[in-house]
Amino acid sequence: MSKGKVLVAMSGGIDSTVVALMLHKQGYEVIGITMKTWDYASSGSSSKETGCCNVDSFNDARMAAVQHGFPHFILDIRDEFGDFVVENFVEEYLAGRTPNPCVMCNTHIKWRALLKRADALGCDFIATGHYANIRQHENSRYYLSKGLDETKDQSYVLWGLEQDLLSRTLLPLGKYLKSEIRQMAADYGYPELAKKSESYEICFVPDNDYRGFLKRRVNGLEEKVAGGLFVDKNGKILGKHNGYPFYTIGQRKGLVAVGHPVYVTAINPETNTVVLGDEEDLAKTELTVGKINWQKYPNVENGREVLTKIRYKDKGTFGELFNENGQIKVRLFNNASGIAPGQSAVFYEGDDVIGGGIIQREIPF
Repeated sequence: MSKGKVLVAMSGGIDSTVVALMLHKQGYEVIGITMKTWDYASSGSSSKETGCCNVDSFNDARMAAVQHGFPHFILDIRDEFGDFVVENFVEEYLAGRTPNPCVMCNTHIKWRALLKRADALGCDFIATGHYANIRQHENSRYYLSKGLDETKDQSYVLWGLEQDLLSRTLLPLGKYLKSEIRQMAADYGYPELAKKSESYEICFVPDNDYRGFLKRRVNGLEEKVAGGLFVDKNGKILGKHNGYPFYTIGQRKGLVAVGHPVYVTAINPETNTVVLGDEEDLAKTELTVGKINWQKYPNVENGREVLTKIRYKDKGTFGELFNENGQIKVRLFNNASGIAPGQSAVFYEGDDVIGGGIIQREIPF
């Protein structure tokens, strides 16, 4: 008997293909779906299509479905994706922040688009190839927990998933190592998938040049932000820069020569000012986080001790959480370097995700 009907997001890569075949073998009624999120021609990039939105990937996903006897559809969500994710990406840089478009896409577009189509197709679940686990607490709330393979764990980028999404999602790969998934692909008859390159670029910036993308996306951007100043933390002018949207917190290259290494420590779009400082100036013990989504608990009490990760590959820093006017103030026990407004801060209790939010920008002066 079928374990239920599941809509599997298939990119054509090894992880999502193995998920579809694994669930099919386990007795689920599988429907594969490949989402086209972006039209590369509209990016203005000269790079070839890579990653999950090219014709070869679509064909690979469809071929796996056909060979194993389950249906497959291609879903065009370019309008949904572009209106929110791309515009958010541009707006965040213009606001002096460093966005994480994968978090925004997962939270607001991909899962919602999947669930909408799952309901239309009468599916009980949706499934993806992310390396993380979903658990249910004794309080009945669903939450993410780190995947077994910590080198591939993707719980950080899924902190924004809300309860209705988590309760309907299957993440089969959370219990496996990547090496095991490669072996499964070979066992299913797809050894070439194990050799297929994985893309770590932003899908709509295939040449990995976000500055070029911003210039092409915003008419006259260079003229609008030209003539900005590099200053130190005391406001002393150090030189001219090319426009504040083209810099990120922690950046060292492409700045100004002052006789010793300097880093971008703050960005002020109101004055088109980029603040430079020493490496130690990047170290902070406090940050403010907004747009909070709680997972494991409906909320947390002041003083809750957690491990806070401020970027995907960050090992995390222990500290305490405090509610302040609808936002969370994080007070770290040790310095964290390169806290970038616009990025995600995710709070962990052991391997479990309590919740997360977006790091807020603080005006330097």
